[in-house]
Amino acid sequence: MRRVCLTVPTNRECTATLAEVVAEATYAAEQFDAEVHLLVLDSSGHFAAHARALEGTPNVWHLDEPAQRAFLRRVVERADVDKPDLLLDLMLPRGLSYGACTNRAFLIAAALGCESVHRRDSDSFFQTYEGNKVFPIHPELLFLGKPAHQATTVENRLDPALRDATVSMVGGSFVGEMSVDIAGIRGHEAYYDLVSLWAADGSSEAEKRALVEDSFTGSAPFAGDEFVLSVVDPMRVDMHNISFHGLHERIPLPPATDTIGSDYFLIHVADKARLPGVLHNRHIVNFHTAERKTDAGFLAYQLRYAKFILSMHYLHFIYQRMTSDDPAAIAAIVRDSTWQPREPNEAKAAALEAAYRRLGGRFTTVADVVRDRRERLLFEARRDTDDFAVLIDAWAALVAAARTTSVRDA
Repeated sequence: MRRVCLTVPTNRECTATLAEVVAEATYAAEQFDAEVHLLVLDSSGHFAAHARALEGTPNVWHLDEPAQRAFLRRVVERADVDKPDLLLDLMLPRGLSYGACTNRAFLIAAALGCESVHRRDSDSFFQTYEGNKVFPIHPELLFLGKPAHQATTVENRLDPALRDATVSMVGGSFVGEMSVDIAGIRGHEAYYDLVSLWAADGSSEAEKRALVEDSFTGSAPFAGDEFVLSVVDPMRVDMHNISFHGLHERIPLPPATDTIGSDYFLIHVADKARLPGVLHNRHIVNFHTAERKTDAGFLAYQLRYAKFILSMHYLHFIYQRMTSDDPAAIAAIVRDSTWQPREPNEAKAAALEAAYRRLGGRFTTVADVVRDRRERLLFEARRDTDDFAVLIDAWAALVAAARTTSVRDA
């Protein structure tokens, strides 16, 4: 029986989402020959309420931050890696990190003996179609980890030369609210100024406008299964509707703090390394929490967007040169990216401030903070990239150590 890890990282109250994911885990166990381990990494202040929502579900691993830290400390010690204190901080930083929380799930899944990881987010739920929930784990377990030529009932767009390679990723997109919380300014003339900043340097105006039109908008509601076997376009999948086999044990995600999009790296590795994947249309419903609309939540989120823009100075360099999923090669490219001239990123920081100021209203405060923290934001974008290279170097040892480390003791 295959053993898989369905995971939800959360830093907020999400009992309703957990009930949905419990139903998905039950469905998977009943419909497939799978032992489903449900892993909830809980950094919220609602541990007791979440525990009640999970009560009675088999194979649940509900870990607060002290338990996660205890597990990670034993893994780092057993791995016998350089810079153990730094690595522990990168795995469980003080600041919010989308990449780090998913990396923790990857290591814990290895410790549980799971062959694949299936990630959901706490600000989402599943579509309903003809009275039934539309669970993404259905196509994930149908195709993930199998040789590509065994993927039947799909539209096949895969290069025949890759037919014997393993399906390393299965994913879908979302419906509902935009994945980045900027829908309220979509009609503003400065919307293009803000969103186009994540385009690669040298992009034409036509390419930028196509990117802006396509960014963060999701897909059509479910109306029957559609599965496509291919090397999946990173723009077509979302990280709260994703699963990996093998790839997550070779390469970690960037552990950048307070940066949206830091968890999308493996989707790009799968693309550049030409790893077979399946794109499905069992899209998850995305929603925005009330906290994000408060002044504090709004400012924090916009600063995460700003750091995302500045991180792309390094990530575009990496994506343009990456051709495999070899960790040593990727680590070298990541390090090379930090030697780029900083002037283009300084110009991006200035353009960010100008775009926010042009939007006006509460965005003026964001512009002021981007101006005042400009040096710090630029420094953190480069430091985060340096840290990522360190983590890639240590990842194989960490995964190997995790496989012999008990989660139950945490």
